[in-house]
Amino acid sequence: SDTACKNRPLDLVFIVDSSRSVRPEEFEKVKIFLSEMIDTLDVGERTTRVAVMNYASTVKVEFPLRTYFDKDSMKQAVSRIEPLSSGTMTGLAIQTAMDEVFTEEMGTRPAAFNIPKVVIVVTDGRPQDQVQDVAASARTAGIEIYAVGVERADMQSLRIMASEPLDEHVFYVETYGVIEKLTSRFRETFCAVNVCALGTHGCQQVCVSDGASHLCDCYEGYTLNPDKRTCSAVDMCAPGRHECDQLCVSNNGSYVCDCYEGYILNPDKKTCSAMDMCAPGRHDCAQVCLSNDGSYSCGCYEGYTLNPDKKTCSAADVCVPGRHDCEQLCLRDDDLSYTRDCHQGYILNPDRKTCSRRNRLLIPFHPSRTSSLVTAEESCKCEAIVALQDSVTSRLEALSTK
Repeated sequence: SDTACKNRPLDLVFIVDSSRSVRPEEFEKVKIFLSEMIDTLDVGERTTRVAVMNYASTVKVEFPLRTYFDKDSMKQAVSRIEPLSSGTMTGLAIQTAMDEVFTEEMGTRPAAFNIPKVVIVVTDGRPQDQVQDVAASARTAGIEIYAVGVERADMQSLRIMASEPLDEHVFYVETYGVIEKLTSRFRETFCAVNVCALGTHGCQQVCVSDGASHLCDCYEGYTLNPDKRTCSAVDMCAPGRHECDQLCVSNNGSYVCDCYEGYILNPDKKTCSAMDMCAPGRHDCAQVCLSNDGSYSCGCYEGYTLNPDKKTCSAADVCVPGRHDCEQLCLRDDDLSYTRDCHQGYILNPDRKTCSRRNRLLIPFHPSRTSSLVTAEESCKCEAIVALQDSVTSRLEALSTK
C-alpha cells in the first residue's frame, strides 16, 4: 500500500546544470521535474531532507538541507531559481556539495543516524573540469551519485560520475520535454517498505525508517535510552546545559529561568537584577525601610525603637537614664519630648537643666523683741509660711517651663 511504500529517509541534494546550452524554456522543464520529484518524496525534518544547487561556471546553493521541511515551501523556492548561463563546472559543483551542503551545520544528519547521502546531477553537456577525481572522492565519503543526462550530455562523463552499479545510477532522456518520465523511475528506486508506517516499530517517540529496517529517535529535550526504543527527558538544568543567571527550573525536557528572592528576571529571560525591596508595597516596615542588594531591614524614626518583631516601632521613654540632660527631675510631656524640674527646696537655673538650693524666707525682725524671745507658736507660723512659699514657687516655676 502507499502507506507502507514511502521512500526511505534521505539527505538528498539536486545539482542542476543551468549553463548557456540549457535554454530558458528547457530550464523551466528542469524546475518542473524537481517539483514533481519533491511531490513523490516523503519530505520532512525526520524523513527526507532536500537541498538544491544550481551550477554553470559558478555554483550557487539555492537552499541547503536545513531550510525547508514541507513540500510547498520547497516547490516555491524551486520556482524562483534563475539560470546562471555560462560554463559547465560539474566537478566544482560536486566539491561544493561535499564542502558546504553535506555538513551537520547545513542540515545533514549525523553519521550515527545512518541516513543515506544522495546526489542527483542533471546536465546536458560535458564537464569543463576534472570531475572524475572529485566524484570518486564523494563516493568514498559515502555519497551515492545518480547522473541524469539530457540531449547533448556526454555518456562517458555520466558514467565517470555515477555510483555502482551504473545501470541503476545513470539515466538518459532525449529532451528536457520528457525529463518528467524519470520521476517514476526515481520513485521506484527510492521506495522501500516503511516499517515506521506499518506501526510495528516499537519506538516510544520517533521512528526513522531505513529501508526495510528502522531506527528510533526522540523529540528535542529527550535522549534515547540504552534499549534504543524508549526516551527519557534530558535534565536541561544540568550544569552547562542552560543559560540561566541564577535559577534553572526544569520542565519536562525544557526549562525556564528564575531568580533568587529579591531579584527579578530581565527581559532576556536569562539574567536577573536586584529589585528595590523598599519600593511602596514591597516591604512590611512600620516606619523606615533600609534596602540592601535585593533584601531589606526595618528601622525607626528618632525617638522610637524597633520592636522584637523587627518590623514595628515603639516610642522610646525619653526620661529613662541616659536619654535626658535633667540634673534632678525629667517630666515626660508626650512620646518624644520632656521638661526639666527640681526637687522641693531647689529652683531651676537659667540653663533650664541644673538646679540650685532655694534661699530660705527670713523671719521678720520685730524691734520690740529679740530672737531669743520668739515663742514656739510664732516659730511654727514661720515654718508654715516658708513651706507654703516653697510650694507656690515650685508650681509657678513648673507652669512657666511648660
